[in-house]
Amino acid sequence: MNLSDPVGLTAELIKCASVTPEDAGARDLLAGWLRELGFDCHAVDSATGGPLIRNLYARRGSDGINFCFAGHTDVVPVGASGWSVEPFAGTILNNRLYGRGATDMKGAIACFVAAVSRFVAKGQPAGSISLLITGDEEGPAVDGTVKVLDWLKVRGERLDMCLVGEPTNPGRLGEMMKIGRRGSLNCRITVFGTQGHSAYPHLADNPIPRLLAMLNALTAEPLDHGSPHFQASTLALTTVDVGNAATNVIPAQARAGFNIRFNDLHSGKSLEQWIRHTLDSVGGDYECKIEVSGESFLTEPGVLSEAVAECARAVTGLTPELSTTGGTSDARFIKNHCPVLEFGLVSQTMHKVDEYVAVDDLEALTQIYLGVLERLVGSQ
Repeated sequence: MNLSDPVGLTAELIKCASVTPEDAGARDLLAGWLRELGFDCHAVDSATGGPLIRNLYARRGSDGINFCFAGHTDVVPVGASGWSVEPFAGTILNNRLYGRGATDMKGAIACFVAAVSRFVAKGQPAGSISLLITGDEEGPAVDGTVKVLDWLKVRGERLDMCLVGEPTNPGRLGEMMKIGRRGSLNCRITVFGTQGHSAYPHLADNPIPRLLAMLNALTAEPLDHGSPHFQASTLALTTVDVGNAATNVIPAQARAGFNIRFNDLHSGKSLEQWIRHTLDSVGGDYECKIEVSGESFLTEPGVLSEAVAECARAVTGLTPELSTTGGTSDARFIKNHCPVLEFGLVSQTMHKVDEYVAVDDLEALTQIYLGVLERLVGSQ
């Protein structure tokens, strides 16, 4: 296998049908390539949240900074139908490489391996290079990156900076990097009343008006108007449900759910306090369940973002926007350990039918990653 060829490496990874939580040989395939490049590879498997998740930590060198590339080999399901090619064949048509995971994010992993191959061929790195690869990013994310980070902490091993290969570019390679992400909070409210006949509402306690009053109070004003690096926080209602098929019955319960994507003006704790205070102000008997899947975070622009921006500009002619948009990623776990940012392929086809990556983008991203290694790790 030509380890400096990102196209061939991407195709081989795609052939592993690693739909979460299945690994399908992706971890061992990658570990084999990295061993050829002089990496010490460690399987860090975990099954605390359900099925066994296969994770990989690989490191080359022990001196200087430890520059880490993080990513995931697991992919989302292909969907019921509609693919024009076999989703796990790694087919090339019209200068596009098709397959589930091509952009999210087997392609970026392949590009980094190819960049490392070219880098070490030039000489001995002055610093260390590591890869933190999980099989649980598209799943619950409880047995993946967090477990590897815990394992590293027990070993006394530190990451100095980390680049996550998520597909960050909206339309063209080089447009955008992520220097942070919004937090995410999910809330489910159940309002309790007393069932009764709709012709005798005074004998019942209708929970629906109280639920509507709660939702109105929560959405009456914007959460904020944004901050220097973040757009405004948003509250989106995701369900309002009574489950009442009868036309002459006042129900005993009414339920609703919403999701908040929040910036660095809030924390999960502060939002929970605001939600409960708002619901209490309406009053009545209710239950509120809140889950925070990730806090907002920001890596201030600096050495890492400047290196990625310079290399992206040199290869593509574009200067990446420093963005915090989008959903959550495993960077939310890594940010507690070292500066982290995300830069990868174009995101337009991720999770879609006929997911593909432009062959030329795989070579360009490899050159960008190689430039970052040369600037931040250096050679002796």
